[in-house]
Amino acid sequence: MVLDQMMAGVRQRLAERKEQVPLAELEPLVGSHGPPRDFKGALQGESIKVIAEVKRASPSKGWLCADLNVATLVRSYTRGGAAAISVLTEPTGFRGSLEDLAEARQATHLPLLAKGFILDPYQVYEARACGADAVLLITAALSPSELSQLLEITSALGMAALVEVHTEPESERALKARANLIGINNRNLVDFTVNLGTTLRLRPLIPPDVTVVSESGIRSHADVCVLQTVGINAILVGETLVTSPDPEAKLKELRGSAAERIK
Repeated sequence: MVLDQMMAGVRQRLAERKEQVPLAELEPLVGSHGPPRDFKGALQGESIKVIAEVKRASPSKGWLCADLNVATLVRSYTRGGAAAISVLTEPTGFRGSLEDLAEARQATHLPLLAKGFILDPYQVYEARACGADAVLLITAALSPSELSQLLEITSALGMAALVEVHTEPESERALKARANLIGINNRNLVDFTVNLGTTLRLRPLIPPDVTVVSESGIRSHADVCVLQTVGINAILVGETLVTSPDPEAKLKELRGSAAERIK
């Protein structure tokens, strides 16, 4: 499975970073950016909010925007009305980095999500030290005890955790761990196909007091309108924006479709 292969690489790189910078040296850096911004709160409201993503490449498609300038893109997202920014930090399949996260922090006041494969508390501290206000936790990559531990740590640091699910059992596990912010990924992690029906199928399983984000494959007015009807709070959009000739205009177009729906 591709996910298993990527996890092996994550663990190897993590072990190297822990040796280079021990946790005891990393912990003092987490307060360097002041209190975390309210990522979950930024996703509340009547219309669907947009988490705009900094995404250079993907494992399935390769380079999406090889010459991506993080600061320029993040500023365009901010002008376009994004509620929050997601930054890929995984270096192999997605060509992201913690440096991209730190650069994004300098370019916007919006809450930042560190989107990588987080398996260890060390990575949460790393993300916070680079300016993240929230982290992605992938249910499929974590045991129930690991998920609970990471949720406790993010909460203790004042951060949010977007807990990603793909299936009914994963949704049940996320809720059992008391996740209050759940991302439904429409991308199948086995074959990388995308189907918005995943969100439509899983949304009714999640209580209304949990904030829900639909991730992957959102490209048009029609997609946003469909997701609005089932009570999605926010969408996470990467490829559609970074491959657009005008990401700011595309973001405004997606936000406009949600606004029109509630008029």
